[in-house]
Amino acid sequence: MDIEEIRKDFPILGTMRNGKYLAYLDSAATSQKPNAVIDAISDYYRNYNANIHRGLYDISMKATDAYVHSKELVSEMINAGSYRNIIYCRNTTEAINLAALTWAEEKIHEGDHILITKMEHHSNIVPWQLLVKRKKAVLDYVEVDDSFKVDMEDYAEKVSLGPKLVSFTHVSNVLGSINDAKKMTSMAHGNGAVVLVDGAQSVPHIKVDVEDIGCDFFAFSSHKMLGPAGIGVLYGKEEILEGIQPALGGGDMIRSVDFDESTWNELPWKFEAGTPNIEGGIGLGAAVEYLKKVGIENIRKHELDLTAYALKRFEEDKGITVYGIRSEGMESGNRAGVISFNIEGAHPHDTSTIFDSENIAIRAGHHCAMPLVNKVIGVPAVARMSFYLYNKEEEVDRVIEAVEKVRKVLRLGRKA
Repeated sequence: MDIEEIRKDFPILGTMRNGKYLAYLDSAATSQKPNAVIDAISDYYRNYNANIHRGLYDISMKATDAYVHSKELVSEMINAGSYRNIIYCRNTTEAINLAALTWAEEKIHEGDHILITKMEHHSNIVPWQLLVKRKKAVLDYVEVDDSFKVDMEDYAEKVSLGPKLVSFTHVSNVLGSINDAKKMTSMAHGNGAVVLVDGAQSVPHIKVDVEDIGCDFFAFSSHKMLGPAGIGVLYGKEEILEGIQPALGGGDMIRSVDFDESTWNELPWKFEAGTPNIEGGIGLGAAVEYLKKVGIENIRKHELDLTAYALKRFEEDKGITVYGIRSEGMESGNRAGVISFNIEGAHPHDTSTIFDSENIAIRAGHHCAMPLVNKVIGVPAVARMSFYLYNKEEEVDRVIEAVEKVRKVLRLGRKA
């Protein structure tokens, strides 16, 4: 990977402020967009803007083909078997909610258990909280161990009790921990559970194969993988999707409509009511093609190198606390390019603000994982930097310099 050449594909990275170029270290929140994605969306609006599945004229058929092709690209990327298994929605959050409002609404009953972990994003907590209240079901949590990984002994014990559904994050957006999705899915299936995996932080960064994992549902977002916002993906096994009712009704998701009843369209359109985010699908397809060209394995290696370098720089400073797997415990399969940290004596909001004065973009707060940050880690907030294919070691060095500026501005001493 030629990082400088890759950076040229992202126009925002060429912007300057206070004489410094933008060091964008918040890709876990949303990624920047390459020209290929921007141009694909612009091309649609300029040259063949039309609704899909409705028109027998040229630009409508071209739009339909481009939209369907994007699903084929997504299916190939995660080895879904067919684009029939790829449902588009707004984001990971809506994808998980869609699974809750369709399969879970039909299959979860009073007294049934749903099992998730204590490292989940709110998107994989709140939909299940709402569901168990409606259904008078039970929501259980798997502990996070002292090394900031899912406690597999606790998981084995709780999954053996026979939950109806198991749902967990593939990669933690706070800790960067990579869970063994295949093993966890196999254990859940062995105890009769259906499995949903939140892949928002995995698909953009590591090779994902849903057939190999074996999960029943898999959710992720376009905007975290170089694509546009407002479109996400719910993968579902075909036999499951065929057997459940849609959550939304209206145009395009029907085969026939009468005054008394309706019948549903084939997959995946059965779950996509109304005019979809056409430009979003086309932009997502362009993002998948871009990632394929660069190579997800190359991206993964680059991020591992950056993460190892950043962890070592942080660990040289006794006044910085890192939350997550440290460099000595880091292996290729257990750590992603997300580093949450705090500077002793500095609130993370102040850290982020002072970093911004150096044109370094990081995130601060609970990162939509309040139970994890507040109860498990035990702090009110953390600062977080996250890497992607366009970041480089020089930006880590700028972070280290910015740490010293935080101390200078807030008049903090450095811990020896």
